[in-house]
Amino acid sequence: MTIGFMLSGLFALVLLNVPVAIALGLVAMAAIVAIQGSDNLVNAALVMFDGATNFPLLAIPLFILAGAIMNASSISRRLVAFASALFGFVRGGLAMVVIGSSMFFAEISGSAVAGVAALGTILIPAMKTRGYSREFSAAICSSASSLAIIIPPSIPMILYAVMAETSVVKMFVAGIIPGVIGAVGLAVAAYIQAVRYDFPVEERFRISRLRETAREAAWAFLLPVIILGGIFGGFVTATEGAGLAVAAALFISIVIYRELDLRELRKACLDGGVQTAVVMLLVAASALIGTFLTEAQLPQALARSISEITTNKYAVLALLNVAFLILGMFLHSAAAIILVVPIVMPLIHAVGIDPVHFGLVVTLNLAIGQQTPPVASVLIAACSIARTDIWETTKVNLPFIGVLLLVLAICTYVPGLSLGLVDLFY
Repeated sequence: MTIGFMLSGLFALVLLNVPVAIALGLVAMAAIVAIQGSDNLVNAALVMFDGATNFPLLAIPLFILAGAIMNASSISRRLVAFASALFGFVRGGLAMVVIGSSMFFAEISGSAVAGVAALGTILIPAMKTRGYSREFSAAICSSASSLAIIIPPSIPMILYAVMAETSVVKMFVAGIIPGVIGAVGLAVAAYIQAVRYDFPVEERFRISRLRETAREAAWAFLLPVIILGGIFGGFVTATEGAGLAVAAALFISIVIYRELDLRELRKACLDGGVQTAVVMLLVAASALIGTFLTEAQLPQALARSISEITTNKYAVLALLNVAFLILGMFLHSAAAIILVVPIVMPLIHAVGIDPVHFGLVVTLNLAIGQQTPPVASVLIAACSIARTDIWETTKVNLPFIGVLLLVLAICTYVPGLSLGLVDLFY
C-alpha cells in the first residue's frame, strides 16, 4: 500500500511538471515523515551525498564528457564518412549509415541522447536532401541511437549495476550480442522500407573510398579499442575506462585532428556538466528513497506478495516487462532504473533470476521507452532536429520499435543469448 501511495504521489508531481529528481526527493521525505517521523530527516543530506558519490558512478560524467567532446570535434563526421563508404551502396544506404555510425558512436559515449544529437544533426539534413521523408529520417536516427544503451559502454547499465550491486563489466559483456542483433534487425527493417519506398543508393562501393575514409577515421576507431579493450581485458575498471575515453578523445581531437579549440572545449564541458547534474541529482534522490524502502522492508514485502502468486521466473519477467514498458513511456531511463530496481531486486533474487540477465531486460525495455511517447527523450530530440511531428514520426517508427520488442522477447526468454559471453569469460 505504501509503495502504491508513493508511486501515485510521484506520478502526480511529474504530471504537474515537477522535475523527476525533485519529485523523488519530495515523495521520499513525505514517506519518511509519515512512517518514521520527522526526526529521521536529520540524515537526509548525508544519505543523498553518500548515494551520489559511489565510485562506479564516476564513470557516468566521464562518458558523458567523452561524448560531448566527440560532438564538438570532427570525430562524428569522420565516422559517418566511413560508414557511408561501407554501406552506401545498399538501397536506402543512408539509413544503413545511420545504424552503422550509431554503433560506432555507442561504443564511445554510452548515451543515446548524445548519439542522436551528434549524428542526427549531420545525417537527418542529408537524408531529407536525398528524398527521405522527415518522419523516416527522424525515426531511424532515433531508434538506431538507442543502441547506445544496449552496446557497451552504456550509462544506464552502469546505473543499474550500482543499484543492483552487480558487476558493471558483466553488464557490458551481456549487451554485446543483443546490441548486434538489434542493429541487424533495424537494418533489415530499414531495407524493407527502402525497397518499398524506392529510397536511393548513395554511392557505388569503392575500395579506394573505403580505404581513404578508414585512414581518416583511424584514430577515431582507437577510442572503442582503448575503452572496451581496457575494460574487457581487465586492465582498467569501467570508471578508469571512462577516464581513458576522455583523455583519448581530447588527445585525438586537439593533438591529432587539431579541430577542437578552447571555445568548443568549454562548450563541451558545460554540456557534459549539465547532463551530469541531471543524472546525479536523480541518483542522490534515489539514495534517499532507497534507504527508506530498505529500512521499511517494503521491497521484501512486495517480493513475498508476488511470490505467493507465482514463483515462475519467466512469469515474473513478463510482469516486469509490462511494468517497465509502461514506466518507460513516462519516465526517463535513469529515473525508471532508480525508482524500480531497488524495489524489485528482492523479488529477482527470490525467484532465481540472474541479476545480469535482468539488467539486460531492463536496459532493453528502457531503449524501447526512449521511442514511445509521451516522454520518448531520444525520439523527441530526433524530431526536434528533423522538425517533424512526434506522433507522425511514431507511426513510421513502429517497425523499428517492433524490432526492439523482438530483441527484448528473445533476450528475456532465451537468457543464454545474453549470458553466454558472460559465462564464457567469467
